[in-house]
Amino acid sequence: MVDSTRGPLTGVRIVEFDTPGPVSLACMLLADMGCDVIRIRRDGPDSGAVAPILYRGRSDVTLDLTSVADREQALALVAQADGVVEGFRIGVAEQLGLDPARCLAANPRLVYGRTSGWGRDGPLAGTPGNDINHLALSGALHAIGTPASPVPPLNLIGEYAGGAMFLALGMVAGILAAQATGRGQVIEAAQIDGAAALMTLYYALHGAGRWADARGANLIDGGAPFYRCYACADGRHVAVGALEPHAYAALCNGLGIDPARFEQYDRAAWHDMATAFSEGFATRGRDEWAAHFGQGEACVTPVLSLAEAPLHPHNRARETFAAPTGRMQPMPAPRFSSAAGGVPTGETTSVEAVLARWG
Repeated sequence: MVDSTRGPLTGVRIVEFDTPGPVSLACMLLADMGCDVIRIRRDGPDSGAVAPILYRGRSDVTLDLTSVADREQALALVAQADGVVEGFRIGVAEQLGLDPARCLAANPRLVYGRTSGWGRDGPLAGTPGNDINHLALSGALHAIGTPASPVPPLNLIGEYAGGAMFLALGMVAGILAAQATGRGQVIEAAQIDGAAALMTLYYALHGAGRWADARGANLIDGGAPFYRCYACADGRHVAVGALEPHAYAALCNGLGIDPARFEQYDRAAWHDMATAFSEGFATRGRDEWAAHFGQGEACVTPVLSLAEAPLHPHNRARETFAAPTGRMQPMPAPRFSSAAGGVPTGETTSVEAVLARWG
């Protein structure tokens, strides 16, 4: 039995067809919020690096979906579920006989969620691609980086935010609709669509003439000297977010610079301003600057590594990270006042046991 920590989605039944990428994170989020997620996986070892964390909170069932008998078992689970999530390459679900038409025929109230990079229509549908490729065509990648080159922002914008989070949100919305109408539907979360949607503000600013195509020329893309990272004497970095005039004044005063020396929003002064800030931060180590600015108005924080972040006093006080399985991991987010909190646990089980539980 899965311990769902009594989240707000407790009682919602999800079948996850295990596929790498957005599906794993989407189903982790759903499990974190209380869904009873059954992960159908192939026989063989999980990836040791991510299995204890990214696959948390699910019950695992091992099936060979190319086998007629195992496929029928999968459909038996689908018939009792509220939702199905898959991220197969386009056409694979149809080849397996686990496509939306077959699954909705077995369960008309089912919400069938699927994700892909390019979507299921358009000239690039079915074309190979990874997160960086989807970002490239969404406009997001061009906007992130240095004047010399775009910089891949890990796989956070396309695969995880644009794919997994939109997929999880779509599943919740679809299940609410099915509960109200008795009718299921198909939810498609294409990573290129999600990445583009995340850029809505910047498309609005660009259309109004308030966002330049050139990287490092805008207010919050590293162009403004008071909103960027600076190297310190020890080679580590601080993040500066002094957008407001009072924050800018506190930043300058903390660096021993007269705030009146540079007009904050005079772009002609930004080059010399950046030089002065760089020279100032280079005189002390990162943690010295963090202590110097403390919790003041300047909005200066240390840039922490993955090893350092869980140890920061703020994160420790909020229990943002924990190691319930012996390995450090972020705790579920967002937090619900009605839920017990903590990390949901899962188990390896069988189709028969799940069907008995689901009634």
